[in-house]
Amino acid sequence: MDIIEVLVPGGKATPGPPLGPALGPLGVNVKKVVDSINEKTREYEGMEVPVKIKIDGDNIEIEVGTPPTSALIKQELGIEKAKRESGNEYIGDLPMEKIIKIAKMKMDSMLSYTLKNAVKEVVGTCVSMGVTIDGKKPKEVQRLIDEGEYDGVIV
Repeated sequence: MDIIEVLVPGGKATPGPPLGPALGPLGVNVKKVVDSINEKTREYEGMEVPVKIKIDGDNIEIEVGTPPTSALIKQELGIEKAKRESGNEYIGDLPMEKIIKIAKMKMDSMLSYTLKNAVKEVVGTCVSMGVTIDGKKPKEVQRLIDEGEYDGVIV
């Protein structure tokens, strides 16, 4: 079995490097593999996405990783960099729905067993990035999640 691990632009992989040269010698249909990768990474457009390709004869398995939580937050905010001058400055605000969306995207690679805990992990990243949620400071949102305030939307 051959395993190829690459970083590709979400939804925009090409048969050129790094995929083409790695796949070509293995005798697989490069275009078919690239098309499959693009289909699976479309929702991560504009971000580098880790992809693992397992080739065992005619059997090809493609595993798509997820970009870091901070990259997903920046994408939702529509910003390139999360730069803060001080710990009290906030660079953007996200609605809870977007936090839940990011948590669902990251669930498989997180240590959380429940969506509620995954949401708290994403909110934790918002603390360090300086991102508010529904206009509230992230630490306040974490407290509200613990108190059950968001139980109706985290499902």
